[in-house]
Amino acid sequence: MSFKIKSPYNVDWTPIYRTLDEDGVLGLANKNGTIRIHKDVRGDQMRETIEHEKCHIEDIKKGLLWYDDDNMYTRESTSKPWTTIKRSEKMDGNPNLPHEKRANKKMKQNG
Repeated sequence: MSFKIKSPYNVDWTPIYRTLDEDGVLGLANKNGTIRIHKDVRGDQMRETIEHEKCHIEDIKKGLLWYDDDNMYTRESTSKPWTTIKRSEKMDGNPNLPHEKRANKKMKQNG
């Protein structure tokens, strides 16, 4: 007979790398569950960027967000169809996109 013991504390195992060097990009959520943060971000801005990108990682894990080199794919729930958004400098990170609105809403709730 086996049983599971639930940990009394929550550990976040999300790998975060400070390797990003793109102008105007503070952070990126990767499909493999890692986060890249701009090398010059510090303090509260870094904390907020990490929390924002964790929202995207969570959406990827739930099947609500995906991307490739050409497009971003987002949906409200796994039972809904994908919405395809063509990637561009203007669209990547655009706060009017559904997945960005979800992340920003979570940030306001937690913040």
